[in-house]
Amino acid sequence: MTRTAAARGSTAAILAITGLAPLVWGTTYAVTSEFLPPERPIFTALMRALPAGLVLLGATRVLPRGRWIGRAALLGVLNIGAFFPLLFLAAYRLPGGVAAVLGSAAPLFALGFAAVLLRMRPSGRKLLAGAIGMLGVALVVLRANAALDTIGVLAGLAGAASMAAGTVLTGHWGRPEGVGPLAFTSWQLTAGGVVLLPLALIAEGAPPALDASAIGGYLYLGVLGTAAAYALWFRGLARVPATSVAFLGLLSPLSAAVIGWLALGQSLTPLQVLGMAIALGGTVLGQVGDRAQPPSEHSEPLSPSVTDAPELAAPRQLSTIEE
Repeated sequence: MTRTAAARGSTAAILAITGLAPLVWGTTYAVTSEFLPPERPIFTALMRALPAGLVLLGATRVLPRGRWIGRAALLGVLNIGAFFPLLFLAAYRLPGGVAAVLGSAAPLFALGFAAVLLRMRPSGRKLLAGAIGMLGVALVVLRANAALDTIGVLAGLAGAASMAAGTVLTGHWGRPEGVGPLAFTSWQLTAGGVVLLPLALIAEGAPPALDASAIGGYLYLGVLGTAAAYALWFRGLARVPATSVAFLGLLSPLSAAVIGWLALGQSLTPLQVLGMAIALGGTVLGQVGDRAQPPSEHSEPLSPSVTDAPELAAPRQLSTIEE
């Protein structure tokens, strides 16, 4: 096997593993509607982020220092603290299909941020892939009677832009030397959760009473839908260009549509199936020509004893989950 073939195989494997994250995120809609208390979007966002972040922080026991204090805070706001409430605001003020289509603009935002911040000129193929992906998602989730709300539209676009900016900066900065993906994730989840805590108290008041199904739903979202999924997402960002990883986000609304069909008895028309094929085509087109890249290390070592692998087995260190 040639080096080129091996590199392509490595990239494909990394993308396949990273793509599990948006597939899991697609389950959020069903879990939220079936198990969680209604009308509490910010509280739900808080419960997804802060408990998982604190558990990982306590397990890995590595704290950011130096310039990474500010970087971790900014990434936590972009990827979690701002993105989550904007996402839920759009979902509450818009039909789900409209909100999903606005969210699918994230790859195009990522291309724009990469061009402005990193001076990476987007190729025509990438722009075409972004447009194809949005078209496919629109066919899957958009309905003819969808109503528009100005605040909801702005929130949806701002949420997509926030996630795109966080994705690009995460890929550009990488991780500090010696810090693994679990520690990196814990920084961002904790920072985002700290931002969400006062927002939830001010906007929604005291936490609601939780029954067993709600507790189970929050545990699922916190452990699998947030901690594990973001760990995979940031791990991929350390190895594949961010403008390629961003296209994997198109898998989330497709996953939600399939789960709605399988688990909730929702319809799935031939037009929606065609839209899935088109969106998948845009996702694949967005990866063509990209190669795996070595993990990016842009910061000073935290400690000579901090390793990248057995984070949960090293109780004396804190590690992050996002990359």
